[in-house]
Amino acid sequence: MADAPRTQLRVGRLTKAHGLKGAIKLELYTDDPERRFVPGAEFSLQVPESSPWHGKRLTLRELRWYNGHPVGFFEGVDDRTAAEGLVKAILWVEHVDQEEPEPDAWYDHQLVGLAVLRDGEKVGEVTAVDHLPAQDLLIVKAGGREVLVPFVSAIVPEVDVEAGTLTVTPPPGLFEELPERDVENAAGAASSDSEAPGGAEASDAPDSPAE
Repeated sequence: MADAPRTQLRVGRLTKAHGLKGAIKLELYTDDPERRFVPGAEFSLQVPESSPWHGKRLTLRELRWYNGHPVGFFEGVDDRTAAEGLVKAILWVEHVDQEEPEPDAWYDHQLVGLAVLRDGEKVGEVTAVDHLPAQDLLIVKAGGREVLVPFVSAIVPEVDVEAGTLTVTPPPGLFEELPERDVENAAGAASSDSEAPGGAEASDAPDSPAE
């Protein structure tokens, strides 16, 4: 019997050194950490080519929880200096395609090629997925240009792999240039806000969802 196809699944990111003994805080991209982060689990590392960890794998000794935050202890990472050298590294695991997929988690090859729908109309097609430390970006070919779409639930509320579609609810101007009148109105509103006494700036940037 032929081996089942295998792909890479992104399961976490190392965010900050914790203590003096090589522990590292984790941001989890999996709904099943008890299965993914067990002693002896091995991870491929996504790090810059200049990193001494480039091309190497990381083996987990133990996963602990401190104040509700996951902290990992890894083989060969025995002090704070070593831990700081792994900050921002993204962890990947080998995944057999026959395994039951995790909820709201998709592989790159499942997303590439999906038709992008807005209000039921096709506005483009996913051509690639870019994994950044802060969040993932969908590269969408829309007409004669590429649009970078943050892969967050507020902008991409629905993915239907079986139907071959992905629904977006983008902010104004993401897929088309704003009309000149809207640009002027937006500029005027921004000017009024900046002149108003006691005004406060607010950010509407959505958080990236966990896989």
